[in-house]
Amino acid sequence: MRIATWNVNSITARLPRLLAWLESSGTDVLCLQEAKVAEEQFPAEQLRELGYESAVHATGRWNGVAVLSRVGIEDVVKGLPGDPGFDGSVEPRAISATCGPLRVWSVYVPNGREVDHPHYAYKLQWFEALKAAVAGDAAGSRPFAVMGDYNVAPTDDDVYDRAAFEGATHVTPAERAALASLREAGLSDVVPRPLKYDQPFTYWDYRQLCFPKNRGMRIDLVYANAPFGEAVKDAYVDREERKGKGASDHAPVVVDLDV
Repeated sequence: MRIATWNVNSITARLPRLLAWLESSGTDVLCLQEAKVAEEQFPAEQLRELGYESAVHATGRWNGVAVLSRVGIEDVVKGLPGDPGFDGSVEPRAISATCGPLRVWSVYVPNGREVDHPHYAYKLQWFEALKAAVAGDAAGSRPFAVMGDYNVAPTDDDVYDRAAFEGATHVTPAERAALASLREAGLSDVVPRPLKYDQPFTYWDYRQLCFPKNRGMRIDLVYANAPFGEAVKDAYVDREERKGKGASDHAPVVVDLDV
């Protein structure tokens, strides 16, 4: 079984590439982030023509998450219980579903913006709500994973140059402590292999030729419980999908399972 996570940075802009990738990759379950559409605008029919059901949590031009599956979708939960919200609103950043033999969450963790910004405190509070929401499944016997754009690089090796991020979000001790807290709940980091270079970066900024120079970050993560981890046969970053005109600034992370 092949599952993946991909921040498409607008499903409208990326739809032709998404449809082509689904056909060529043989993916059974895909967690999407940054759909950036309202639910009624989500291209469910085009995906259905390829054999995929869709579970969507989206409200408009920002954020938005989804799970696509060609092995069934059941028990969909939209949002986190206890979501702290930001600036008076709860944003569409998490959705979970059971797809065949496994359960997944697709998450788009708040960016945090700057360390002294209210959005950074919101990010840390959101992580606490995520841990509470997934703790039961993390400790269960069914294969389970929380997949998506975490907006945190787990270690200094997960950024191209640690000095370039001095004083910035995504690498702070508090953010990494939030990841460690998730691991304490029974989840582990399924680290993919790179298809080129030494580090499995998943994100490269559009600016300053970051992709050709491989100035990337590994912030798209698969955090899995023990039954999921034991079933992993391969995991890799599909860096090829970051190439070319009209690409997202993120690449898909693909995991093959024996379930």
